[in-house]
Amino acid sequence: MTSGIPHIDLASRWLGGGVVAASDESFGLKENLLVPTPADFTPGRYDHRGEIVDGWETRRRRGEPGHDWAIIRLGAPGLITHVDVDTSFFTGNYPPTCRLEACGLEGYPGPQELAAAGWTEIVPAGPLKGDSHNHFTVADSHRYTHVRLSIHPDGGIARLRVHGHVIPDPRHWDGLTIDLASQEHGGLVTESSDSFYTSAELLNRPDRARTMGEGWETSRRRDSGHDHAVITLAAAGRLRQIEIDTTHFKYNASAEIELHGRAADASWLPLLPRTALQPDTRHLFTLPAPGDLVSAVRIDAYPDGGISRARLIGSVDPAARRHAGLRWFNTLPDDQAAACLTAAGLTPGDASAVLAARPLIDVPAGPATAILTPWIDGRP
Repeated sequence: MTSGIPHIDLASRWLGGGVVAASDESFGLKENLLVPTPADFTPGRYDHRGEIVDGWETRRRRGEPGHDWAIIRLGAPGLITHVDVDTSFFTGNYPPTCRLEACGLEGYPGPQELAAAGWTEIVPAGPLKGDSHNHFTVADSHRYTHVRLSIHPDGGIARLRVHGHVIPDPRHWDGLTIDLASQEHGGLVTESSDSFYTSAELLNRPDRARTMGEGWETSRRRDSGHDHAVITLAAAGRLRQIEIDTTHFKYNASAEIELHGRAADASWLPLLPRTALQPDTRHLFTLPAPGDLVSAVRIDAYPDGGISRARLIGSVDPAARRHAGLRWFNTLPDDQAAACLTAAGLTPGDASAVLAARPLIDVPAGPATAILTPWIDGRP
């Protein structure tokens, strides 16, 4: 049994993370930093750059001033809790130290805008070990959209993982039904009966599985029980459509499923009766009307688990939307929050007064009311 609140890799390529820019990539491409699979290396293979490495590697600085850096756009903005600077296979060419900064910006900034951004140090300069996973804890309560990894003075990093909790911008939800289970909105697989072959945490990734190895697969049951997984929704809401995808599971898909939703009193309400599944198939179950308000969904898989993805499409409850709006605005870095307010027409002085009042527990009365109300409570 696995339980608890997992941290996800906010920089993951599965969520849309990308390396925006780097100071140098003479020996190893910057994009290697976010390759989802573990680093791999075969000694003795060369191309015109030198030995082929599975990571980001810069040229030797040879005493010149400065250091190398890479800027990463998080696939899902959020609260960063810890990072893994992975130097696997870099033994004589890893950086002695690294440092990590973060910033929050609106929209889709390019390298020049990011270079001019206000960066906050979240991991002070610290030593690295070669051919190792170097873990650093982050103690910062702000929501960030980008990170900048600096290495001193140069060298190679195989992978960068930025773990944390998604804090979505709920302004993108208004007037829509969304996948309330999706990792990109903050949905989490918080419990599973078995993840023998592959984790149930793959169920709510926003992409499509490319192989059976990218779905949830349990061991073969030899008893009368069944497997289950619980997805805590990004926000409480009412479901309109359920998708259960068994793509790539041709001989070991779950034979049947049954879904229940967790109500406000923690009881489990029926959402979908026990229903037969086909292998290697996307199944869509459209509910006749918006269902009961639920904050989590339990998927019971009979007799065992072979499911690639689960989508839970619905509308966000107004109270949950308000909670998400307050959480989003209260965790914005000061620079980003001020930019949002002034871009919406608030004077710098009024914007400063709003920032000084954070964390907000309600929309404040005054010049910012008309701006903050749709951000926090949502637009119809």
